[in-house]
Amino acid sequence: MAKAEWVDLVDRDNQVIGRALRSEVRQKNLLHRGIAVLVRNSQGQVYVHQRTASKDLFPALYDMFVGGVVGEGEDYLEAARREAEEELGVKNPELEFLFDHLYEGDKNFSWVRCYRVTWDGPVRHQPEEVQWGDWMDEDRLPQWTAEVPIVPDGLDVFRAYLAWKS
Repeated sequence: MAKAEWVDLVDRDNQVIGRALRSEVRQKNLLHRGIAVLVRNSQGQVYVHQRTASKDLFPALYDMFVGGVVGEGEDYLEAARREAEEELGVKNPELEFLFDHLYEGDKNFSWVRCYRVTWDGPVRHQPEEVQWGDWMDEDRLPQWTAEVPIVPDGLDVFRAYLAWKS
């Protein structure tokens, strides 16, 4: 039996106000914390991937971020490191904080902390999370997002990333 996964609930000021099971957070779309990590190589390419069809949220859609929920009592940086290693095998990353973004979707309502990391090591997909992935030139990403179905939260964070860069 899977271990119950607790998540901190936050308010619009990103202050912890309680906790709930992850399943309840999903079911009721409660405001919580998440992370997004843009994984780049030293040639300036971004690792893009397709989620597995078994994902509970946005199955089989594409993304340019490693993403995940911040667990109860976990800080953003800890969650970002954990997710980068779990999903793509990025070990001990030197994560660069970029910005915080409030995503208000009808299936995900979260404060997302966005990071960037440079990784030239091997990429190892977590089979439960990622079914395909490849490196893509960063300047091609805006066009790519119009060609394939992108996770809505990742697309919103990507637009915030483009605004942050300019």
